[in-house]
This record gives sequence, C-alpha cells and structure tokens, in this order.
Amino acid sequence: MEMQAGDPTATVRELGLPIYQSKSWLKFLGILSVVQGIVAACTIVGIIVAWLPIWVGVVLYQAASAIEKAHLTGEKTPFLEATGKLKLYFTIQGVFTLIALIIGIGSIFVGLGLGVLGAVLEGVR
Repeated sequence: MEMQAGDPTATVRELGLPIYQSKSWLKFLGILSVVQGIVAACTIVGIIVAWLPIWVGVVLYQAASAIEKAHLTGEKTPFLEATGKLKLYFTIQGVFTLIALIIGIGSIFVGLGLGVLGAVLEGVR
C-alpha cells in the first residue's frame, strides 16, 4: 500500500511516530505505577492515596494502546485519544507535584516555627 501526499492516515502515522516509538516505555511506566499503587494500598496511610498511581498507570497504558492503534490503522480518533490521555497524565502529575511542593514548603515553615517556639519556651523557663 503506497501512501499519497495528503493521505490522512499517513499524516496520523507521521505525527504519532514519536509517541508510537515510546509506547513500550509508556506501558512499562503504566504497569510500574499500578504496581506501586497496589503496594501502597497494603499500608494504612497508603490506602488513602493508592488510587492515584493506579489511575496514572491506567491512563499511561491506555495512551500507549491508543497510539499503537492509531499507528497501525492511521485513524485520527485513537490518535486524539492517545494525546488526550497524555494531556490528562501531565495534568494529574502537575497538580499533584504542586500539592506536594506546597505541603513540603508548609512542613518546613511549621518545623521552623515549632523549633523557634520550642527555643522561646525553653528560654522562658
């Protein structure tokens, strides 16, 4: 089957090639993330947040499967699904990275504040 200029299936394959070439890594990271979530669910604290790595892993695996289908068929719909899943993945990671940074910085300030308070109270004695 020879591709002609302006062929939409060739365009989908060309645009999706970099993601298609990374599909194995996407699947690998997706599976690792799900396993991480399952392991986290085995702890008391982890059970509260275990859904997050599982969700992220499923999204990555779905993106890999969709880009594979898009590359094989040249269809636009699975290509858009794959890029949408990648957008969702990066949005989730970005939001939770910001939350982690805020909690981390807040913890530093609380720790410093408690240290100063302890020093002040020790000086009062």
